Amino acid sequence: MDTLKITPKDKKPITRSQRRRRDFFLFISPWLVGFVLLTIFPLGFGLVISLTNYDGLNLFNLHFVGLKNYLTTFQDPRVLLTFNRTLVWVALNLPIWLVLSLLLAVIANQKVKGIGIYRTLFYLPSIIPAVGLVWTWKILLNNNYGLINAIISFFRPGTAIGWLTDQAIYGVTAMALWSGIGAGMIIFLAGMQGIPDELIEAAKIDGAGNFRLFWNITLPILTPVIFFQVIMGLISAFQMFSIPWLATTSGSVAVPPQNIFLYMINVYQQIFVIGRFGYGLAILWILIAVIFILTFVVFRTQRHWVHSEMEG
Repeated sequence: MDTLKITPKDKKPITRSQRRRRDFFLFISPWLVGFVLLTIFPLGFGLVISLTNYDGLNLFNLHFVGLKNYLTTFQDPRVLLTFNRTLVWVALNLPIWLVLSLLLAVIANQKVKGIGIYRTLFYLPSIIPAVGLVWTWKILLNNNYGLINAIISFFRPGTAIGWLTDQAIYGVTAMALWSGIGAGMIIFLAGMQGIPDELIEAAKIDGAGNFRLFWNITLPILTPVIFFQVIMGLISAFQMFSIPWLATTSGSVAVPPQNIFLYMINVYQQIFVIGRFGYGLAILWILIAVIFILTFVVFRTQRHWVHSEMEG
């Protein structure tokens, strides 16, 4: 009895769009796998832990507590204190950082001999590790033998300002600004160098001076860059931890002064010092929610002050 021979249909050739899609996912797969394993999974796992009584050791006594950790944060004076201090930190640091970064970018955008050397020097502090940066500044700001107090004492003998104690908000702000304005300068500089030379020359022919050039041409064109800087600076300021922690604590001082007791320092202490993992992660998720809300607000306001090239 003859058997029916079935031949498979010829496979359809891969189209160009399918090949491009396959190559795209192939190239991004290393980043995608890392993003899922190192970002999405830890965030999800942390959210689950924040709903439990986990303290790092009670695996056999672990139970679900729901929103108890989150409700407790609104009655915790330590959380309220650190949140208020963080708001002050953001309000103080973000505007100054934006202005100084933009000012440095204007200086670095000048067409003078050796400007590349100056740009490198301006950017150099941004790549110095936090530990080296903090220890250098601690020598400068020391109450007893610091260079800054020595200079002040030359004009006002006996003056010893506690730059890392009662005035730590200003001392640590100086460290953070010195460390961060180089990176902000680079981004502003890239935006300035994208401004067409023809536009600048036309404005000069019309009689515009340097201030009018900056105010009426450079600044409006830079608003998308400013918007980006505001978003990134806002997120970074709320997450600030390493510089204030290293600058104001030591083996004998476990808690920073209240004026620089930032939110992330409290999160660190709750999780790694006190051992309240669930509660600490709940505090951290509240901060994530606050950052998301503020970022959303900034995005909603951009249509009122950000000028796009696509606008008519």
